[in-house]
Amino acid sequence: MLLPVIAVIGGLLLLIWAADRFVDGAAATARHFGMPQLLIGIVIIGFGTSAPEMIVSALSAINGNPGIALGNAYGSNITNIALILGLTALILPLAVNSQVLKLELPILILVTALSAFLVYDGNITRLDAWILLGVFFVYMAWTIWTGLHNREDSLADDVKEELQEQAYMSLGKALMWVVIGLALLMGSSQLLVWGAVEIAHYFGVSDLVVGLTIVAVGTSLPELASSIAAARKNEVDLAVGNIIGSNLFNTLAVVGIAGAISPMQAGQEIFTRDMLVMSVLTVLLLIFGLGKKGEINRFKGLIFLLAYIGYNFYLFKTAILAP
Repeated sequence: MLLPVIAVIGGLLLLIWAADRFVDGAAATARHFGMPQLLIGIVIIGFGTSAPEMIVSALSAINGNPGIALGNAYGSNITNIALILGLTALILPLAVNSQVLKLELPILILVTALSAFLVYDGNITRLDAWILLGVFFVYMAWTIWTGLHNREDSLADDVKEELQEQAYMSLGKALMWVVIGLALLMGSSQLLVWGAVEIAHYFGVSDLVVGLTIVAVGTSLPELASSIAAARKNEVDLAVGNIIGSNLFNTLAVVGIAGAISPMQAGQEIFTRDMLVMSVLTVLLLIFGLGKKGEINRFKGLIFLLAYIGYNFYLFKTAILAP
């Protein structure tokens, strides 16, 4: 049992470090080839912060562990809203000022509804996966177009300011970190998945529960770090934008890639329990974000945090304490 625990902890730490190096290298490489800063923020950093979820879910699908794959994606969404936004709002109230975010919040609701419709039976077929990937590519094209045509938007300003703070990196060094970061992402993800599956078997719980909890929290740590850092710099739109973008990536690309690799069956509970919680939290985020003041204050942050604690307590009670 000790070895799987070490594998999970070591895999998570290496995964986070590798993702950070990969993002830095990819962003620096894009700069050398003249890519606009806003495009780097939307595409490179967007993919980079979701790289842990993508690779972990893809490898889980390859290894025949659909519970880890789907639990990681939907559990990360729950973690992003309830835990990360909750904690971030307790540090500094978050205002949704960006017009881009106000458009993306309703899109996130629609994407969540589409995902719920596709997985109502607990299955992800290859057709379902390609539908999700098709919507993802359309969303990315729209995001890039909107970002480049809203240069005065507050989120665009935050992204540019964040990128300007990154240290200069030569092209050779940038390419080196892209290759090393990607290789380590693959290796650490495999280590994490193996350890998580072994822990699930040891405690007699499903892969899905482990994916929803341990794996989901671990792969969401980059979003936690970036959101708290953005909030402390008063870049509140960037903090909220990180979460909305990550959830869209998870719901569309992470599930889509895993399902395209191998059709998945995770059980009815992923719809009746986990998808329901994710949907309620997403609607709540929409209400908070598009409300009269458009602010996620400390009280609303506390609501999110308590919801996360309650959800995990329920998972623990039903999965481990049940006879």
